[in-house]
Parts: sequence; C-alpha cells; structure tokens
Amino acid sequence: ETGIVYNGEVYNYRALRAELEKSGQRFRTTSDTEIVLKSLAVNGTAAVHSWNGMFAVASWNNREKNLTLIRDRLGVKPLYYFWNGSLLIFASEIKALLASGLFTPELNYQAIWDYLTFHYIPGPQTIWRQIWKLEPGHLLKWSPGAKPEISCYWRTDVKAADGTFDQAQSFCEFESLFLSSVELRLLASDVPVGVFLSGGLDSSAVAAAAVELGHRNFNTFSVSFADGGKYSELPYARAVAEHVGARHHEVVVDRATFFEVLPEAVRSTDEPLADLTTIPLLMLSRLARQHVKVVLSGEGSDEVLAGYGFDRFVRKRNLIKRLQTLPRPLLKGASRAVRLLSERQADLLKKVATIPLSDWNAAHKNHMTHAWTQPEKKALWSAFPGEDSDRVLAAMYAAAASDDPLEQILSVYQKSWLVEDLLMKADKMSMAASLEVRVPFLDYRLVEWANRQPTAFKVGLSQDGRYQTKFMLREFARRRLPRAIIERPKLGFPVPAYNWLRDDTINRWAREQLTGQRSRLAAALRSSVIEEQLSLASHGESKAAHKIWLLVVLETWLRAYDVELTAAAPAMHPALAGIR
Repeated sequence: ETGIVYNGEVYNYRALRAELEKSGQRFRTTSDTEIVLKSLAVNGTAAVHSWNGMFAVASWNNREKNLTLIRDRLGVKPLYYFWNGSLLIFASEIKALLASGLFTPELNYQAIWDYLTFHYIPGPQTIWRQIWKLEPGHLLKWSPGAKPEISCYWRTDVKAADGTFDQAQSFCEFESLFLSSVELRLLASDVPVGVFLSGGLDSSAVAAAAVELGHRNFNTFSVSFADGGKYSELPYARAVAEHVGARHHEVVVDRATFFEVLPEAVRSTDEPLADLTTIPLLMLSRLARQHVKVVLSGEGSDEVLAGYGFDRFVRKRNLIKRLQTLPRPLLKGASRAVRLLSERQADLLKKVATIPLSDWNAAHKNHMTHAWTQPEKKALWSAFPGEDSDRVLAAMYAAAASDDPLEQILSVYQKSWLVEDLLMKADKMSMAASLEVRVPFLDYRLVEWANRQPTAFKVGLSQDGRYQTKFMLREFARRRLPRAIIERPKLGFPVPAYNWLRDDTINRWAREQLTGQRSRLAAALRSSVIEEQLSLASHGESKAAHKIWLLVVLETWLRAYDVELTAAAPAMHPALAGIR
C-alpha cells in the first residue's frame, strides 16, 4: 500500500524498529529505509516526529492515491519539486528535474537578483521558475487533480523559556545531548566514520566527543590553500589529531587546482552559490572518500550556540543599555570631552546619546546582506526591476518568536545562511564525491534545547571577565582539548581568492569572463560597473572582490547550464504566474 523513495539517514532506526516490532510489524531487511517505510505505513505523516536524522522522503500511498514529500527539520538534505498547475515532479537534485525532459526550464530573474545580495538563492524559490525548494521542517501532500498542500511540521524558534536557569545544570544537559548526538551518528553506520577537522573549536569538539565514546584510531581530514600563509589552520588540525590519536590526512589546494575544479563545483551546487570554500570542500570530500564513506562535521555550531561575532554584539549592546540609563545632558557632555576619549569612543558616546537601542539591533541584523546593495544592483542591471531583496530577511525577522535581538538573529541564521549556504554546500560537495556528511550540532534535540537557553548561556562571561561565544561548547572543550584550540580566534576558513584579483593575470581573466565575447552576463549587466569593481578589487578592496567572484560564479553557472542572462526577464504566461 505504501512505497517510498528516500535519501539520507534516520539515525535512531534501531529504536524505531523495536517499537514497530512491538506493534506486530515484521521486517525483511536491516535497512533504515524499510523502517521509514513501515513507520509511515503504520503512523502516517505523524511518523516524522519520531525520526532523528537527515532526510528527503517521497511516499506514495496506493490506497489513498496521494503523494507526500518530507524534508528534515533543519534542511540538511535538499528536496526540490516542479509544479506548473498540473504536473508535479520531485527530486533531491535540480539536475534530475531538468533531465526529465517534461518541461522547458526558464530562468527565475528575481532569484538571480536576490543572489546578487546574499550570494546564495534564498528558498523556497530556486534559479528556475516553477521549481521550488521544499523548506526545512515542511511536508507537501498532493493527489492527482489537486494542488499541492504544504504544511510545517517543525520550526526552529529561538526564544529562552520562562523561569530560572542553573548554569551548571544546563552544562550537564548540553554535555549529555551533544555526546548523545555524536554517538547516534557513529552507531548508525556499519562502515568506519571519519571526521572533517579544521582545528577550530567545533570540529575539534566533535573529534574529542568521538574519542570519549570509544571511537579510536579514526581518520581525520583537513584542507588548506597553498598560499594560505598565516591563515592556514593545518597546524591546529594536526595538533588536535595528535591529541585524539587520529590518523590524519591533508589536501592542499593551489591556484591551478582551484580554477580547474571551479566549473565542476559550480555545476554540482545546482544553483549559483558564491561561497568559494565549495572548491576546497570538494577536494576534501574526495580525499576523505579514499578512506571512509561517512564523516562527521562541525556545521551548525555557530548558528545554534551563538558563534561568529556575537560576543562583540552582546558586549556593545550591554554597554549601550547601561550608558542609555544616564541622563542625556551627561552623555552629551561626556561626548565633548574628546581630549580624554579616543575619537572612536567619543563617536560612540555621541551615537548612544541620539540613536535608540532598537536601531543598533537593526544595524547588526543588516550585516547579513553584504554583497551587492539594492542601488548597486540597479546600476549594474538597470533593465530588471527586481523586488528589494531586504524583503527576504524582513519576513524572517517579522516571524521570529522572540523580541530579543540576539535570539532573532540566531533564528534568521538558522533559516537562511545555515540552510542555503553551509548545509547546501556540505551536501552538494560531499555527494559529488559519494561521501556522506553527518552534522552532530544539528540533532533536533540539541537545537530545541539550545534555542530555549538564555542568551547569557550562549555568550557568557569567562573567568577573566571577557564575553565568549559558544560558551557551553567552550566549557565542554575545556575539559577535553588543549587550551590553544579553545581560546584561538575563529578564522572561518579564509579563501585567498579575493587577494588573487590583485594579480593582473587573474584580474584580466575575470574581466574576460564577465565582459568578453563569450560572456553570458554581458548582454544584461553594465560593463562600466563591473570595470569599476574590478579596479577596486585590483587594489585590495575585499568587498569589490566579493562582488566580482559572485559574478564569476554566476557566469560559470550560466555556461555550465548553457543559458544566457538577458537585459530584462521574459514574461511568464499569465496562467502560470504565481503558481507554487
């Protein structure tokens, strides 16, 4: 009566099997796929609430004649569908939808407009009209002759629970949940499991947890750029690998390899994704696949446990809140005392005296839109009247469950950057190398717990009075890893490609890609704007370099899929407009 197509892994399948056997179900295999199938047959779509894993599932109920598509809670696995009002097609890759030959694909110009701002295409839209991403934590139901119905079965709400919290108890809860998550992802495998190891806090904590759980002599894998210089994290990765007793492997990416692999990496992402770490991640996945079929990775820690620069945000916010309790005349008088204050301090006091705290919060939120601004896009692509891309994040902030700015920002990170960049990149590059990546920080139990914790338990005060991000994780690591790993600043895998545009040869190559005769962008985009950004990039302007690489990735994608950007978007047939 029920059949499924299934991509991913449900880690707690053994426990689910035991429960199903108690209810009289019998199994012919030991595969988690059969358990997902039986689970749906017995419990319907409510079964998804018992699954702990990463998954994209399509289920056909032959008795009721309906189809159900389900995507995992955090969006670790992608799931796409095409719908034109009568035809529904689904797949875990856009390439599969295109290969069906059942429709004529058309570019989604608004999606490209948004890409220019975010450097990824925000869901649920995709680069193609009428192809959509099923959003994380959602399911789609469809019956022949009807429209698809989409509903949310789980959402990520970041809001501290009411009541008092005990920090020691919270740490014990975090420790238990994190170890349980790592253990579940180790045990749900009948093959050796390795670890992607950057030498940073997140991946090092995963490796330390694996050792504590009895995982010995496992393989770790690291990647670096040949000209990474002082930004190379390989020395830290080696130190952690030695500390946990792992067999360590490394791959170094040079310029020639980067440009050689770029077209393949871009094609593998299905859509333009201007995160240049896709190339080293593909190389790392290929290296790992020579030794293992499954690896653990540290994605999600920053978005769930408050990493990145949230310590600076909290420190400045708390300072502003204290200062704004002072009388305004006192603040203004203090701001004039420039002889006693640095220029930066005096400027801060002036702003504190006049700018509401809510505006400070809004300014921090806007740092996520850091590529082409709306006015810059209008100058670059004047013929296309794209909607303001700020609407994407504005809708997410409006839907946030909390009024606390840090909790709002974390909520938006979990729904945007985490899904559309980090997880998409990890899935596409690892799958291109036939490797499975598992992410312990995104166990839904851990995410739900973390989202209920107060801000002070995420960005906490250390013993020396400094604000520290990922406070609970640092406490966990402090008991298991060298201090140098715990205290070192986050590098975020810096890519030297931005500096490469200072090189005349590479700058000329980029110019030819974007404005030359073979360019798929030249007909739509204003060459004078591109030339201006190339000039700035040649002088070391990192923001300009980011904008240029974003266009290079888009150009590479257009060539890979043999399509061209026109000055203005072609009109869609009125009968199809707005169909989802």
